[in-house]
Amino acid sequence: MQKLSVTALLLLFCAVGRLAVAQQTAADFFNEGVQKSNAKDYPGALQAFSTAIILNPENAPSYYNRALAKISLNDIQGANLDLDQAIDLNPNDANAYLYRGLNRTRQEDFRGAMQDFNRAIDLNPNDAILYYQRGLCRLQINYTNSALADFNKAAGLAPTDANILTARGNCKMQLNDYKGALADYGLALEKMPNKTQALSGRGYARFKLEDYKGSMADFNRAIELSKDEADLYYRRGLVKSRLSEFENAIADFDKTIQLSPNHHKALFSRGFAKSRLNTTKQAISDLDKAIETGSATNQNKAYYSDFITTSTLPLFGSVVQDRYKVVELADDRSDAFLVRGILKNAAGDGKLALQDLNRAVELNPTNAEAYFIRGIVRSSLGDQRGSMIDCNSTIKLNPRHAEAYYLRGIIRYDSGDEANACIDMSRAGELGYTEAYKIISAKCNSVHRATAAKL
Repeated sequence: MQKLSVTALLLLFCAVGRLAVAQQTAADFFNEGVQKSNAKDYPGALQAFSTAIILNPENAPSYYNRALAKISLNDIQGANLDLDQAIDLNPNDANAYLYRGLNRTRQEDFRGAMQDFNRAIDLNPNDAILYYQRGLCRLQINYTNSALADFNKAAGLAPTDANILTARGNCKMQLNDYKGALADYGLALEKMPNKTQALSGRGYARFKLEDYKGSMADFNRAIELSKDEADLYYRRGLVKSRLSEFENAIADFDKTIQLSPNHHKALFSRGFAKSRLNTTKQAISDLDKAIETGSATNQNKAYYSDFITTSTLPLFGSVVQDRYKVVELADDRSDAFLVRGILKNAAGDGKLALQDLNRAVELNPTNAEAYFIRGIVRSSLGDQRGSMIDCNSTIKLNPRHAEAYYLRGIIRYDSGDEANACIDMSRAGELGYTEAYKIISAKCNSVHRATAAKL
């Protein structure tokens, strides 16, 4: 009995020791993630935080910091999933609510963002940035008076912050308080003389107040600082039109349209200016374009086959042909069919390749890689439904198969299931397949009003 008790005690000490090592290892990976984030190595940081989470899944800062790494990689939906988890583990983290609110704003979920900003303010009522961000969010849903109250509160807490003063000026412009806006822009420019938004805002306020000389000076300076911003040329063109300098105004509208071909307001204003120069036919052409462009819906979605083909090209080279290397043939011979299928596909004979891959799956139905490779080939042959089934099988057999999430995300996106597609992309990137972030950046984040997400 004595020996048994000593043995049990030793086992207990070993278990405690292993736990301590695991906790230390999680802390090490967490610190590594912080260091890599500071060095702007965001893929490396993401992997380090992911390892820390595997070793210690109850640590809220790991999820929070991984979310920040994902934000830097433009994986907004994936970041929100991590912030959800961070908030579940620590409901009193105001910064987690702040960043989730910013992400929701970028996704145009303004009401969800409002809830997050409200909660962050409850937790940290003296943080000017929280009121500033809630004010920006309220502007997006046309709660202009409430937005002004937020900007006033933010300015009271941080009276020298040029971003807050500029935002309050923008808000006052929407309320037609041009003199009040002019004062705010002036204060902002005292703190940041080269702030383009404040110069543009002041220029437009002066235009509304019929101070055309001052307005022109502000737009000239703003354009010197930001030569590729279409709206600056457009607004300067308005000033020139008001001064009856129609030829010069047309030059500014031309530049606006060069930088932003679908700028229907510039098309209209150019048409008006041309009409005053008696070039009626050209004026009507611009007005026609302004009407057509202003009412047209954007058709940004790529064609089904083109999008899938372009997006899956990296899988053929870097994953299928380079990664899968069989050293020894197993008794079931499934690998022989698998490799032969890969080679046939590389030679351009996808249909014969598919026959070999079907046989490989039949002989070894637990080989996740066989399903995945067959899924790629099926996708290249246009069988997206079959490819989706293979991706599901791959993930069921190997839940950490990053490329399978990527391929499934591509198919889901192209079939219209964009929300789940972006979750798959985020998971693929989280597991180490960084190619996913190209798709995430291009397809998963609706950023029509980027100013609302800026600190």
